[in-house]
Amino acid sequence: MLDSQDTIVAISTPPGRGGIGIVRLSGPDARSIVEPLLKLRHPLAPAQARFAKILDNTGQTLDEAVVTYFQKPHSYTSEDIVEIAAHGSPVLLDLLVRQCLTSGARLAEPGEFTQRAFLSGRLDLTQAEAVSDLIDATTLHQARLAAQQLGGSLSRQITPIKQQLTTLIATLEAGIDFAEDDLEVIPTAEIIARIESIQTPLTALEQTSSYGRIVRSGFTLAIVGRPNAGKSSLFNRLVERDRAIVTATPGTTRDLVTEHVSLEGIPVQLIDTAGLRDSTDEAESIGIAKSRQAMAEADIVLIVLDATAPPHQEDHATIQVLQDRPNLIIINKIDLSPTPQHPNSALKTSAITGSGIPELRQAILAILTKQAPTQETALLTNLRQQQAVTASLTALQRAKQGVAATIPHEMILLDLYEALHALDALTGTTTSDDILNLIFSKFCIGK
Repeated sequence: MLDSQDTIVAISTPPGRGGIGIVRLSGPDARSIVEPLLKLRHPLAPAQARFAKILDNTGQTLDEAVVTYFQKPHSYTSEDIVEIAAHGSPVLLDLLVRQCLTSGARLAEPGEFTQRAFLSGRLDLTQAEAVSDLIDATTLHQARLAAQQLGGSLSRQITPIKQQLTTLIATLEAGIDFAEDDLEVIPTAEIIARIESIQTPLTALEQTSSYGRIVRSGFTLAIVGRPNAGKSSLFNRLVERDRAIVTATPGTTRDLVTEHVSLEGIPVQLIDTAGLRDSTDEAESIGIAKSRQAMAEADIVLIVLDATAPPHQEDHATIQVLQDRPNLIIINKIDLSPTPQHPNSALKTSAITGSGIPELRQAILAILTKQAPTQETALLTNLRQQQAVTASLTALQRAKQGVAATIPHEMILLDLYEALHALDALTGTTTSDDILNLIFSKFCIGK
């Protein structure tokens, strides 16, 4: 664990030049380190901005800045914090950092400001992770979700569950303590009912992990089908620009073409693939192999059929392979007076005119929203959170089975404590230093 008694410093704004750049210090000596470097019009005061001139080593003025002092515990880290908002010159900001280091500060590690906020109890671990998610958000929907997590939505959902579990543990502990009085503190059926009442909201929370992962990290959507079915035109229509080459010659696409877009605030990686067919051309064969790999790895697959041609054996084979996977069958080129018979359940589109494209977008969203929670609830947004909830549910299930098998309560309590510790790990109450350092090392420096 890093030494929280040090005063740390870092540039908190992104690398590069800008109108403003911020140097942030946190720790017991933040104020005493900064004040000699500045010429202040008025002394620093808690939660107030002060105009200042930044001085070099000779006392000459380099820049003008706004300096804000946050006195502990009313700060992001619950320590004394000073933020210097100067002009965003990399040379100037680097000089400020070097001067602070010379005066006794230490360069902050990635995520160390947020780690200190966690260690001080100002944030729990789910909120700390939300800080990173909010910074990395690329869509408004992602930002809203991260803001909810930062506000403690997941913690608020876990707290009453932990309280129920703690109460059950305390009751069973009391039963063991008074076992010599031959009193059954709580009947077996009630113990099972209490465990199930804890499992129910945890199970619902665990089921949000798939949708939480999609919102946080996005999903991949592969467009597959026979050559000349209009895959690239459909790809361009969804991207809303001419990204893939489109010609009347079948087999134009020889490699995967990818593009990132946003669908109702959810990041999507669209993949245009080479047409599926038997080919003796070496380059096209490699492209087809990549297409099959993309089809196997995609979260959702769009199977594009040509409205002007009867379904091919390859089309039937593709539909058969993907029948147990999230997929949509698209009949494209409906603007060309189609005559062949195709599945009635398929969506009908024209990549040229745009007909059916809004319905296609809604159909894709419908697949995603099947995984969304049915009511306003927090989401599990990463694997660590999912694993903690799953571990708790597994321990609770063992405890319930043990109760039904009339195993002594001392053994049941071992499983209940394991379930409680898993929930503690979710919010960070019992998380090891190694895990904490791994989590915060993924943050940017200065946050």
